[in-house]
Amino acid sequence: MSNTSNFRQAIREAKNHALVGPNVIANALPYVGAGLVLTALGSYGGLGVLRSNPEIFMPTFWVALIAEFALFFVAQNVAAKGNKSVALPLLATYSLLSGYTLSGLLFVALRTSGVGLQGIGFAALGCGITFIAARQIGSNLSDQDGMALTKTVQLGIIALIVVLVGQLLLSFFGVYTPTWLEIAISGIGVFLFAGAAVVDFYILPRTYRNDEYLPAALSMYLTYINLFIFILRLMIALNSRD
Repeated sequence: MSNTSNFRQAIREAKNHALVGPNVIANALPYVGAGLVLTALGSYGGLGVLRSNPEIFMPTFWVALIAEFALFFVAQNVAAKGNKSVALPLLATYSLLSGYTLSGLLFVALRTSGVGLQGIGFAALGCGITFIAARQIGSNLSDQDGMALTKTVQLGIIALIVVLVGQLLLSFFGVYTPTWLEIAISGIGVFLFAGAAVVDFYILPRTYRNDEYLPAALSMYLTYINLFIFILRLMIALNSRD
């Protein structure tokens, strides 16, 4: 979603309803694709570490996760300022780190009966189909419907983050998290980020000019990755029921 960390600003900027960048999505898509390829490479490297040196994976995972969070804000600010020569290597590094931190979930998926490599492929295919449909829907939303959907998805994702933090705390203190709760969280996450994909295609052309394709690419990349994560989590939860 457009500048996912700042919904209110995105809404304010989109409220003028004017298309300031009708071609920004087309300009951004090659960079989204390149980012996903780098994420796949990072995941491949993480899976290699898990298989060959599992004892060092968790320390490196936490280092990568902290660096990923820090790099996100730096890359976002640099991209927003239009400094493409600096933003591109930062975004590339961010994509690699995202892949490395995602490798733990992929490792679980590969070991879960009924998911495996086919399930990972299905999750990626599901994301692609969702984005194709979302572009058609989001591009044809009326201003009233687009803003209403944006605000609904905003509130839903905030609520989802609160629930995820609560789930993390339960796991940290050793409290058992029921499978049905994991299924519900993952299902809601799929629904919300599918909606966020539609919102991206509504808001981005109203927020970014055609030459501001890097911030737009980052927005779509984040939505795609989050949707992929929640589809995969849902598949793992459904196949892990007793």
